[in-house]
Amino acid sequence: MTLDHVAIVVKDLDATLELYTKTLGFKVTYRERIADQGVEAVGLQAGESIVELLLPLSEDSPVARYRGDARTKLHHTAYRVDDLPAALATLKASGVRLIDETPRKGAHGNLIAFIHPASTQGVLIELCQRA
Repeated sequence: MTLDHVAIVVKDLDATLELYTKTLGFKVTYRERIADQGVEAVGLQAGESIVELLLPLSEDSPVARYRGDARTKLHHTAYRVDDLPAALATLKASGVRLIDETPRKGAHGNLIAFIHPASTQGVLIELCQRA
C-alpha cells in the first residue's frame, strides 16, 4: 500500500485554499463536488501524495458534525491499493470491521472503501483504487 491522500475537513474552503496555495505553495490538482458524499473536495499536490480538503455541502451533514466547531480537522488517511475488492475480502476474512464491504465511487472516479475506526484503533482509513 502507498499513501494516497490525507483528508482534512474545513469550515472555510477559500481561506484554507489560500493558506495551502499562496502561503505554502501547494498546487491544486482537482476540485469537484461529490454530491453522494456531501462534500466538495480539493486535492493539493504534496510530493507523491495529496492533501485533500473537504468542505461539507451542508452544516448538518455527518462530515460537518465530525468537524464540530473546529475550523479544520483531520478526517482520514487513504492508502492506494491495486485491487480494492481483493483487499476488502482479505480484511473481512481477517475479521476487520468494514464500513464499505464493496467499493463505491469516490473523487475523480476512484473506487473507495472505508475501514471502520473500531478496527483501526480509532483512525478512519480509506482504501482507494485509482480509476
